[in-house]
Amino acid sequence: MKFSDILESITSRKIGLRFGAFGLAVILWVFIVSSETYEMVLTVPIEVRNLSEQKALREEVPERAQVRFEGTGRALFKTILLKGFYKNFKLVLDLDRISDEYEFILNDYFRMYPRKIVVPNEFEIRYIEVDSPREIKISLDDYSVRTIPIVSRIVIEPAPGFIIVGEVNLEPVEIEIAGPNNIVENITSINTLVDTIIEVNTNISQYFGFDLLHQQIQLSQTDVRLSIDVQALSEKIISEVPVSVINVPSGYRVFVSPHTVSLTIIGGIDYIENITPDEIQLTIDFNSQWNLNRQFYEPQVKVPYGVINWQDISPPNVELIVTQGNN
Repeated sequence: MKFSDILESITSRKIGLRFGAFGLAVILWVFIVSSETYEMVLTVPIEVRNLSEQKALREEVPERAQVRFEGTGRALFKTILLKGFYKNFKLVLDLDRISDEYEFILNDYFRMYPRKIVVPNEFEIRYIEVDSPREIKISLDDYSVRTIPIVSRIVIEPAPGFIIVGEVNLEPVEIEIAGPNNIVENITSINTLVDTIIEVNTNISQYFGFDLLHQQIQLSQTDVRLSIDVQALSEKIISEVPVSVINVPSGYRVFVSPHTVSLTIIGGIDYIENITPDEIQLTIDFNSQWNLNRQFYEPQVKVPYGVINWQDISPPNVELIVTQGNN
């Protein structure tokens, strides 16, 4: 087994009792041969720097590279253990002079600009070359900002005996997106992550993330608050609801008997508690319903939004008394 394979094996898993003896033996071996020089490939973050504020990356840039280093056993072992704690261990790509497209041949680039290879002095290792990727193509586009609506993909299933009152509220209802113009201009809305909440028997106010299709797009915020009003299903009798006649031609006078009725509405218990008779519309359209040979008529019912149903109108029909004369 190669020296690099042994070290990577130790540091990439939690050493339990089964591997304790083996790990100790390897560590002792490393210190014994620490004066020897070895080569090892390490994963190093890539940082893109000096991107113009008027430009955006058209395509995603690799986040890491596989880089070959040289050092003593002790130095390489220390680097593997500590590299995750050092933010200044990275490769830097400087986009300061790029206006549209450029292909970085990484080994040529870092040979020309060795200061772009940032290695903490504490590691005591020496850069040799980049194994992969060998080149990175940078493509820039104009930076664009746009406001688009948010579309909920959250399904709410109330528990038996409960209903959703009103609409699902999103806060905010729109969001700003920013990024390369060729992507931003084709995005017309953004969806929340898909989720289903079942057996809901109380109000909900939760935050949900977005289904982001492009890594190059930035959002003005990372989540949206969804809130709904869930209430127990109930019934309420509304009495003395007035019946009105609409579209009465000039020259006719119309009287309704009785002029009020009662009916039962069904909806959320808290919501229907505040419904008044004036909020329910009972109408008879004279133009479309009246017939000279007909005496009784069934009113058309329109209930407020949030009332899911109505029933038991009493009386079910009212009498129209029509006379000719001045209105």
